[in-house]
Amino acid sequence: MKAKRLAELAVLCAVSLVIFIVELQIPNPFPIPGVKLGLANIVTVYAVYHYKPYEVALLVAVRVMLASVFSGNMMALIYSAAGSFLCLLGMLLLRRVINEKHLWLSSVFGAVLHNTGQMAAAVLVLQTVQVIAYYPFLLVSGCLAGAFTGLAAQFLTARLKAIGH
Repeated sequence: MKAKRLAELAVLCAVSLVIFIVELQIPNPFPIPGVKLGLANIVTVYAVYHYKPYEVALLVAVRVMLASVFSGNMMALIYSAAGSFLCLLGMLLLRRVINEKHLWLSSVFGAVLHNTGQMAAAVLVLQTVQVIAYYPFLLVSGCLAGAFTGLAAQFLTARLKAIGH
């Protein structure tokens, strides 16, 4: 990987971590564990359509690890990693059939996969299937958050194209 490309990925990772830390400061209005906007995923959705799969995987891996360290919640690493990598795998496959003009749709599917990965990790870690009761709520909130982050990434992509980037 060239130094310029690595520097771009580092900047994207830094931006997503700043967004993540800012989002941590926003109180969660929902009493359901795991429900959040996931604004740092705007960067990931953008990267899926503009970088090679291994580069995006590297970006996601570093972001997930550092976000767990910065939040002080290392247990969240398991849930976040499971969700993030299932989401990434799905979005990388979806980018072949969903073009950049419908990036928000790919993000919604990615959010569903993220929630599915988190739920699978919760069942394995907690060794109970009772947590599946949260799944419908996570899916609804995930679809809404995925649509929002996808639209934000779509607008970001359009603006970057407009300025010639």
